[in-house]
Amino acid sequence: MIALDSDYLLFQLANGESVPFSSEMISVEVTGETGAFDQEFVKQAAASVFHYFRVELGRESVSVGEFAGALEKVLRGFAVCTQVAEPKAEINVSEFDLRLIAGESGTGCELFFFPRLRDQLRSQLAQSPRLLRFRGLRGCVKKLAGARRWSPSCQRLHDRIIEFLRGCFSVEAKQNACALVVE
Repeated sequence: MIALDSDYLLFQLANGESVPFSSEMISVEVTGETGAFDQEFVKQAAASVFHYFRVELGRESVSVGEFAGALEKVLRGFAVCTQVAEPKAEINVSEFDLRLIAGESGTGCELFFFPRLRDQLRSQLAQSPRLLRFRGLRGCVKKLAGARRWSPSCQRLHDRIIEFLRGCFSVEAKQNACALVVE
């Protein structure tokens, strides 16, 4: 018997015949709901399944049905992800960069920062968002602390800002069905 090259996998056909294929030689025709995937995506998914059988499982042969089942499972997993991700685009999101408030407050001026942060939270909640996102927390903390590198005092300030936002949010957002994200 001739040794099989590491780039090939034997596919067992329904008639009992085995045919060697490389990942590039695999042609996939997807039927059904294919609107979520383009041809290149399906090709890459097939190459991943090929890699799984050949490298991770160390198999030299696989039935066409087994390969198709594994590929279908992968594509369904991605289809669920795309279906879950689509409604998020419709959610009313309100974003604000915390670094702007830190810049207005100045270095070491936490006394001015926290009241401005509360006012910004209130103005964002007035727009009735479903998701309220504050971003730039790390840069904000470093600006307020006057630090070039992250330090234990930066971590303490970070935790205080998170705690403050949570407290204000729990008081202010009682009427709104809103989620808070701080990044």
